[in-house]
Amino acid sequence: MVSFYHFDRMNQVQPEPGEWSNYFQRFLDGQMLYGSWYDHVGNWWNKTKTYPKLHYMFYEDIAEVIYLVEPLPEDKKTIVELVHFDNMKNNEMTNCSKRPFFDFSISQFMRKGKVGDWKTHFTVAQNEAFDEDYRSKMKDPTLRFRTEI
Repeated sequence: MVSFYHFDRMNQVQPEPGEWSNYFQRFLDGQMLYGSWYDHVGNWWNKTKTYPKLHYMFYEDIAEVIYLVEPLPEDKKTIVELVHFDNMKNNEMTNCSKRPFFDFSISQFMRKGKVGDWKTHFTVAQNEAFDEDYRSKMKDPTLRFRTEI
């Protein structure tokens, strides 16, 4: 939700997201430009069951591999270097810096790359509300988001 909020702030072709607390509630209510985030994510997750080449990759999974201390095989080492946040942030193909409708003075497309940064936005009450909302709307127990490493 935090990433989506900052993306909406800098994306000049979408409606202004407004203040965080209002955005938070609209997100829970599914009143986003393209509908419910839960439906979007859940539908794609379901497709991974019938399309074996479709792979969900979570940022926390990437970050965990990047910071492993054990040596990696050469091909994995190359991939890890390519998906390292700093490398992606400096790559025009991934940082979207050539897109004229993104206002980078508001937020960068590749913003922080910090696992757990959501904690700087959510209040305790919002975290509890989100967790309850997530449990009630995301019915597939195999879809588990990580929020820490």
